[in-house]
Amino acid sequence: MHVLVASAPDGSVFLQRLDAAGRPAAPPEHLARDGLAGAVRRIEAAERPRWVWRRTPDWYSQLLAGDVPLGRCHDLSLCAGILAHSSYTTGYVPGTAVAAAGHPAPPHALPPAPLSPHQGSLFDHAAPAGPPPEALAAEFAEQLAAVSRSPHRPRLALLLAAESAGSLAAAEMQHAGVPWDARVHDGVLAERLGPRPPAGSRPALLEAKAAELRALLGAPGMNPDSPQELMRALHRAGIEARTTRAWELREYSHPAIAPLLEYKKMARLLTANGWAWLDAWVSDGRLRPEYVVGGVVTGRWSSRGGGALQIPAQVRSAARALPGHRLVVADASQLEPRVLAALARDEAMASAARGRDLYAGIAAAGFGGDRGRAKVALLGAIYGATTGESGRLMPQLARLYPRAVGFVEQAARDGERGLTVTTHLGRSTPAPSERWLASQRTATSEEQRRADTIARDRGRFTRNFVVQGTAAEWAECWIAELRLRLLGLRRKGLRAELVYFLHDEVMLHAEAAAADACAEAVEEAARSAGRLLFPGVPVEFPLSVAVVESYDQAK
Repeated sequence: MHVLVASAPDGSVFLQRLDAAGRPAAPPEHLARDGLAGAVRRIEAAERPRWVWRRTPDWYSQLLAGDVPLGRCHDLSLCAGILAHSSYTTGYVPGTAVAAAGHPAPPHALPPAPLSPHQGSLFDHAAPAGPPPEALAAEFAEQLAAVSRSPHRPRLALLLAAESAGSLAAAEMQHAGVPWDARVHDGVLAERLGPRPPAGSRPALLEAKAAELRALLGAPGMNPDSPQELMRALHRAGIEARTTRAWELREYSHPAIAPLLEYKKMARLLTANGWAWLDAWVSDGRLRPEYVVGGVVTGRWSSRGGGALQIPAQVRSAARALPGHRLVVADASQLEPRVLAALARDEAMASAARGRDLYAGIAAAGFGGDRGRAKVALLGAIYGATTGESGRLMPQLARLYPRAVGFVEQAARDGERGLTVTTHLGRSTPAPSERWLASQRTATSEEQRRADTIARDRGRFTRNFVVQGTAAEWAECWIAELRLRLLGLRRKGLRAELVYFLHDEVMLHAEAAAADACAEAVEEAARSAGRLLFPGVPVEFPLSVAVVESYDQAK
C-alpha cells in the first residue's frame, strides 16, 4: 500500500492512499500540518506503507523532529531523474501529469536548496507549495507504469526503491549528525596551526611558516596565499614551476620546497576544516552536513556544505562517540573491482577475490605475486589508464580475466561511438551533447585528431560509469538493508543511528550494548545487498568493521 503526502495551497496537508498501480484507493485525508506527525506515526505503525512525495527533504525532516522514523518511501523527483534517462524505460516523459494539472515545474526540477536548520537561521519545516495531490498521484502512476513496461522491471524497481531509501537515510543522517567534540577539534587546530587568532589573522604557527618561506625565497612582502605572488617569488628564486601543485613542486630541490608544501597543508586545514568550519557546521555536539542523493551522474552521493565526503584524517579524532556509546565504522573492501567481477560474470576474477585480498589474488594468478602491479593493472582497466605502466600490464590482465577486461572495453567503445551505457540496475549516461556530436562529424585530419581525443575522453567516462555507478547501487542497497535492520534493533530497545556515509563506508553511533549487534547488522546488510544485485553470482563483498570510540581509531 502507498500513501501520498502533498501540500494544500493553505499550508495544510493531504494524505492520499493509493493502490498498487498508483490510483487513489480512498478519499484523501485532509489535516492541519501540526497533525502530520501523529497521523503518519499511526499509519506507519499499523500499515507500514510506502510513503510517496515529491521530495523527501520537504517532509521527512519534520517527521524526524517529531520522532517518526519511516521504513519506506518513493521520492518522485529522484525516481523521475533516473527514469527520464534510463535505457531500461521507453515512453516515459517526466512531469507530464504535473504539467497537465497546470503546474509548470516537473517533479525532478529541484527548487533552490533551503538553508540548513543548523546554520543559526530561522527554519520553517513547511514544504514548499507544489503540484496538487491528484497530479502527483498521476505522476506516481506514470512512474510505476514505466517500470512495469521495462524488460528489466525487477532491476529498475530495485534501483528506485534503493534511491528512495537513500533519501530517507540522507535525511536521517543530517538529523542525527556525526557526534563531534569541538574541544578535541580546537585542540587539533591549536597543535597544528597555533591558538585561534582574531578574525582575519593567520594563526601563529601558520604565520611563522609563512615567515620562514618568505625568508627562504627572499620575498619579505610575499603573501603565500596569493598564487600570483607565490609564483613570482618561486621564479625569482629559480624554481621554474608552472603550477604550485605538490607533485610538481616535489621535482625541485630548493630548500623552500619543504616549507612551502607544509604551509599549503596547514593552510588547507585552516580553510577547509578550521575554526570557521567548526562554527558553521558543528552545533550541539553534532556535525550535520547536507547530503545530496544521486548528486553525481554515476549515482554517487555528494554533499552541499560541510564537506561530509572529505573529512580529513587530521580532524577525525573529533568524531567521537558520546559516553556509553561506540562508533561502528565499516567499509567495503575493493568495492569497484569486485563489482566489475560480478558485472562481467568473470568467475576467474571472482575466484581470485574469494576469501582474500583481491589484488593479492590477482598477483598470485599472474603477476608473480606483485600486488602493486596487479592493482595498477586492474585500476587502469577500470579508469581507462591505457598508457604507462597500466598500459604495459593490460595484456597480461586481459589474458587472465578476458571477461572483466572485455566488459569495460566494450563500455569504452560504446561511449566513443556516442552510445548510452547503463549500470546493472538501470541508471544510464546522459546522451552526448550536440557539441559532442558535431565534433564527431569533422572532415579535416587535424579536426579528426581532436575529435578522436574527445571520443576517447567519453570512452574513459563510460568505461568507469558502469562500474562506479553499479558500485553506488550496491552501496545504496547496503544502506537500505542496514536501515531496516536498525529499525528492527530499535524495536528491541537497542538504540543506534546511521550518522555518516562515504561511497563505500558507513558509520553508526550506537549504545555500547548495541555495538556488537550493529556490527553484525552491517555485515548482514552487505551480504544481502550482494544477493539483491547479483543473485547466484559467486562474488564476495567483504567488509572491514571496527567498533571504536573515535573515527581516527577505525583507520
